[in-house]
Amino acid sequence: MSLLAIALLAPKASTAATPDPLRAEHGAVASDHPEASKAGVVLLKAGGNAIDAACATALALGVVNPHGSGIGGGGFAVIYVAKEKQVHVLDFRERAPSAISPQMFFRDGKPDPKLSRQHGLAVGVPGEVRGLSDMVKRWGKLPFAKCVAPAQKLARGVPATPRVAWMINDVMGKDPLIQKVFDFKAPMHAGDLVRRPALGKTLAMIAKQGPKVFYEGEIAKDLVATVTAAGGVLSAADLSGYAASDRQPIETTYRGLRIVTMPPSSSGGIVVATALGILERVVPNPKLLGHNSSAYLHALVEALKHGFADRARHLGDSDFVQVPLQKLLSKEYQGELAARFKPESVLPSAKYGMPGADPVVPVDGGTAHLSVIDSEGNAVALTTTVNLWFGAHIVSEKYGIVLNNQMDDFSIKPGTENAFRLLGTEKNAVAPNKRPLSSMSPTLVFDDKGVKIAVGGAGGPTIISGTLQVLLNIVDFGMDAQAASSAPRIHHQWMPETLSYEPEIPVDVIKALERRGHKTQSRDQLTKVNVVVRTEKGFEAAAEVRGDGLPAGY
Repeated sequence: MSLLAIALLAPKASTAATPDPLRAEHGAVASDHPEASKAGVVLLKAGGNAIDAACATALALGVVNPHGSGIGGGGFAVIYVAKEKQVHVLDFRERAPSAISPQMFFRDGKPDPKLSRQHGLAVGVPGEVRGLSDMVKRWGKLPFAKCVAPAQKLARGVPATPRVAWMINDVMGKDPLIQKVFDFKAPMHAGDLVRRPALGKTLAMIAKQGPKVFYEGEIAKDLVATVTAAGGVLSAADLSGYAASDRQPIETTYRGLRIVTMPPSSSGGIVVATALGILERVVPNPKLLGHNSSAYLHALVEALKHGFADRARHLGDSDFVQVPLQKLLSKEYQGELAARFKPESVLPSAKYGMPGADPVVPVDGGTAHLSVIDSEGNAVALTTTVNLWFGAHIVSEKYGIVLNNQMDDFSIKPGTENAFRLLGTEKNAVAPNKRPLSSMSPTLVFDDKGVKIAVGGAGGPTIISGTLQVLLNIVDFGMDAQAASSAPRIHHQWMPETLSYEPEIPVDVIKALERRGHKTQSRDQLTKVNVVVRTEKGFEAAAEVRGDGLPAGY
């Protein structure tokens, strides 16, 4: 089933009545599942910090939401260690296997999307186990095994949320993949226990033996055999040689606040920084325009289009290609882009972003985000993914691991869209050991007292626009965490030339945007964003009302 079909069929969550945010005194976790958020709080109460809680939450999400994340995938984390007053950025995104080549994804001279989406060739080297274990070892307070324990417990059985029950029955019910992932009796109803005994045993092995068993031991051997049987080229050397990478964070300022976000191989940080730099100039007083007014949304969309145009032309894994970061992040360049803004019209598509190799034009994927801030001021914004729903649709049956299809995030052929209709150039082309470009946008916002906001989202390229809008709702419009997350959103990624909007945006606003030249399309549930905000009285946390998430705190 296509991503668009899944998005259209998904149960619709009402956003008409916004609940209050969760308010907590000592710390808070916001994630895509209530049990995963609780797992993080268990670690905080046990004496752990935000880093331990983030690890426990991520591993728990892989158990309860295997369509979106898990130890067969990878991700990014932006981490603030309060004692050091230091930001660390950890890139544990999947790498391409060493034996891969671009030609493998072609049939009869043309790219074959199936090979990069549901095939052994689609699988990148998983990074989550290495990334989470490194994160806890370096900055956590508790042993890694304690961070694994809540996920182990959840694997024994957790009540199905309405969305998981719908997914199992209506979307994936006839797919044999479902029986390989879950232990259940059809049909599944909300509240029925979902069990994952094979994954539970795997987590127990990782807790006892550490990440080595995943990358060099029995699990590694089975992963190689599973991918090879599906036509892939993942090798034992790829797994044993995998390492998470420290990155220099992207930093910018917005209305006096310090914004710290993810660098390449993420594209999200640069697009967010570009949009903020433009908006600070063209919308000096957002409240005068009004939240989600046509004038405000027009400025927001035009800023996003510049950022996404530069994403397509200039971004890739900075370990492999030259990325003009200094230029893209400079206030001077952002001023140049802002000077092109026309309050009553759009620009020709070629006029967005910095000139360069221009791609020729020929929905929610498998991702999860969590945000944590603790009482000491430590904070983590972490996004993890298997890419599309259930990744490559390949499962290690013995160990219960759903494997990613991250190779589809490369530009298999420059100018050809991927599953999210994103374009790229040779900078994001397939190469051995290279990381594909991502839209994940974990972000921390600082004031003079420390981390004020930890935010990020899930949903392919809409992660970027969703994360940006929730941040703006808090900073520019003074919304509480839940109101900021629940407010209706828009999305534009430069190409295709379509402004997507949630149906709660008023009709007269959409008509006014169309008069300015925007081509519009209604889409339900753009992005899922989870956010924690430090306040004068403690913390506010919000998990996405568009999904099954709930925050937790104490």
